[in-house]
Amino acid sequence: VSAFPWGAHYVPLLTEEAKAVRALFEDFGIITGHGPTGTPVYDEYALCADPSERLYRYGRWQDGLVPAIGVTAEEEAETRRFFATMRDFRRRVGSDGRRAFAIPLDLSSRDADLMALDAIAMTDWMQREGYRSPGLAWYVDYCCRDDYGTRSKDVSAWAGIHYFASRNGRAADADDQGLVTWPEGNGYLTHRLAEVLGPRVRPRALAFAVETGGTDVAVDVWDASEDKTFRIEAKAVVLATPHFVTARLMKDAGLAAGFSYAPWAVANITLDSLPGGTGAGLSWDNVVFDSPLLGYVVATHQMTQMRPTKTVLTYYWPLSHLPPQEARREALARPLQAWQGIFLMELLAVHPELEGHVRRVDVWVWGHAMIRPVPGFIWGPQRRAGLVQKPPVFTAHSDMSGVSIFEEAYTHGARAAENAMAYLGHPFETVL
Repeated sequence: VSAFPWGAHYVPLLTEEAKAVRALFEDFGIITGHGPTGTPVYDEYALCADPSERLYRYGRWQDGLVPAIGVTAEEEAETRRFFATMRDFRRRVGSDGRRAFAIPLDLSSRDADLMALDAIAMTDWMQREGYRSPGLAWYVDYCCRDDYGTRSKDVSAWAGIHYFASRNGRAADADDQGLVTWPEGNGYLTHRLAEVLGPRVRPRALAFAVETGGTDVAVDVWDASEDKTFRIEAKAVVLATPHFVTARLMKDAGLAAGFSYAPWAVANITLDSLPGGTGAGLSWDNVVFDSPLLGYVVATHQMTQMRPTKTVLTYYWPLSHLPPQEARREALARPLQAWQGIFLMELLAVHPELEGHVRRVDVWVWGHAMIRPVPGFIWGPQRRAGLVQKPPVFTAHSDMSGVSIFEEAYTHGARAAENAMAYLGHPFETVL
């Protein structure tokens, strides 16, 4: 019916600091030009179409994800205060001349009062600041689960505020809350990157050991298509792997110390009928209040032809109800039919009209989907140690930032490539 994502499904308008990603988007034609004031012009077909978000609560849908049905005047005032505070954080420039919260995050201000936020949990910060609204607490928790796969009580306040205060992207042809997305989500970007490399990509091959010796590095590889192993000897290697994998490749368990990863389950449900609902129309992102699941994204939302009659819904579930290791153990023990039953029960609870219209349910479990920005990690010694490059091996992964977003991952990749070229004496023009 449609392409669909298995992981991240969008990129917000790029910040001014995300120079490497901006260059990539220009190469790919996602940014097609610039307006009179220099703001980027984005490809209209990539910009998320309206309506973009809706929330299900009290048996009906509302526009937007911040709870608005059945909230008191006091709760509304508290929510306004919260977003005003986030706006102040977004506008703040530190004493070092850097934005308080930037993307890439290593360009953020190092002011002591800001960095101190990393030592406490987001829920503790909210309590300290007098935020008591249950609806606001749910929304902040939802945002932390959405971006970090982790409950707000386990996310550092610095990371929690970064979610709201870091994005200042502008576009000549979209509002400031705009984002770019494709039916297959960020899989689109992966495919475009692979196209550039063409036959140099070796599929069905697995590196299982990396050894350094003097100025050279050896990589042992198993080729599944021919069921044979071989060794590649190189002058430099980029390991674009998470630290828990790098530690195994390098046979150095210490490399992964302090790095904690959130498990996720993702389901793609193929339907021969579109979801309905009263109160607000079908949106790109559809969320159910107080559900352990995050809701679903509609893969056919970007279709430009007439309203489709078939679609694929991508359901996301961060398995944050248990500590990560326990959640992974539970996930491994759950058979496919049980996973399918959970996702279908969630779907039919809010869309009983879809009974009999489900054509297939595909499920993918990610055991270590994303790095968890637990208190003390982003500005702590373990992440800082993970940033240190050790030629001839160069590392690149979003977990080096402590948050799993495309801008961080791509920037680390570009930096690793430039470091490798500098090490080998290869001329280049920086994109950072």
